[in-house]
Amino acid sequence: MSQLHTVNKSPLDRNALESAIRHATKGNAVLMIEDGVYGAMKGTQKSAMVSDAMGDISFYVMGPDLKARGIDEGRIIDGVKVVDYSGFVTLVAEHGITQSWL
Repeated sequence: MSQLHTVNKSPLDRNALESAIRHATKGNAVLMIEDGVYGAMKGTQKSAMVSDAMGDISFYVMGPDLKARGIDEGRIIDGVKVVDYSGFVTLVAEHGITQSWL
């Protein structure tokens, strides 16, 4: 059964994104929301960690949270998909388990 991991804390302040990636298995997805969206940005100290995990894990970022923080979608790591609230609901419905990383 696939699992959705949600991360709402900045990877620059906490290790929630790193923990989610470490526990995610092939076919799982990681959705970055709220301050977690900073983990989807190119050129940060966490960018390579996300890019390297993309072979087995799908990555998503909440578009309205990017906009609320003034982050342009052009600054997102290639391969990270931007979703809206409807997309968030779809991801929850598609995955049997949702794990929130705080």
